[in-house]
Amino acid sequence: MKETTLGVTIGAQENSETQYIKSVSRAGDIILERMVNPFYWFDFLFYLLPPGRELKQHLKVLHGFTRSVIQEKKKKLLSGEKNVNEKRKRKALMDVLLEHHIQMKDLTEEDIREEVDTFAFEGHDTTSMGMSWALYNIGLNKDVQEKIHEELDRIFGDDTERPVDTDDLKDMVYLDCVLKESQRLYPSVPAIGRRVSEDTNICDYPVPKGSSCIILVHQLHRDETVFPNAEKFDPDRFLSENCADRHPYAYIPFSAGPRNCIGQRYAVMEEKILISAILRNYTIESLCPRDKLPPAIEIILRSSKPILVRIRPRQRLSSC
Repeated sequence: MKETTLGVTIGAQENSETQYIKSVSRAGDIILERMVNPFYWFDFLFYLLPPGRELKQHLKVLHGFTRSVIQEKKKKLLSGEKNVNEKRKRKALMDVLLEHHIQMKDLTEEDIREEVDTFAFEGHDTTSMGMSWALYNIGLNKDVQEKIHEELDRIFGDDTERPVDTDDLKDMVYLDCVLKESQRLYPSVPAIGRRVSEDTNICDYPVPKGSSCIILVHQLHRDETVFPNAEKFDPDRFLSENCADRHPYAYIPFSAGPRNCIGQRYAVMEEKILISAILRNYTIESLCPRDKLPPAIEIILRSSKPILVRIRPRQRLSSC
């Protein structure tokens, strides 16, 4: 994620104890504490208390890291150094924004910092948990997994090593349905907060302008009037012929409207690439039934205990 957004690596896979990773994790915990504790809702009080002071320190680490990378990359761009991107085939998000900042002058460095931090921080745990839940659901439903294998075999044939390209992603129609159904049952962000911008009325309840509202995505996606037999894992719900008439706000794993997730297309691409790479070579078997693995609803929808799966080489590969 950091390599895509910032163009640098932080070694999170090799060392999860770096200060940056610790600050990301702890900041999320404190934000959750603030959401559920009414005493923390008032800024002036929250930042006087230990959790508020701690959050400021973690944000200082996160924002400071991004600012230092911005300064370093901007210096190289302005000095005319040509090695900023020479090791990468594509530019990182920050490189694109910095070039725009230098040429057009309509983005400040702080604007860039906010955009990059939003992209990286919001996509840190959301995408990893989304992929974990998707693999879990695939491992529970053998018929679904067989259809994915058939689709991937049509796309890649016996070539299990070829990198995925954009045409391949477009051809993964059924896998796309599977990921959407997994996000329906296990949305990475189970609740979304919004402030009402004008007086409105919802189901005969007046909601005045300025009200703070929480949209319970986890429950919205289980509306039986929209998704019959809602607890069943059924990717066919998202075939084009089955969802053409569905209300666009009935399914909002990435929120919706002008404040939706800026990284949703990237997240879907990331999930397709990773899961297709796994299922081209292996079969997945989930070891815990759904009723034994309730989700832990936090800021991110996590599992209440480890998601255990058994991974085996696909039979056609082992027979080669």
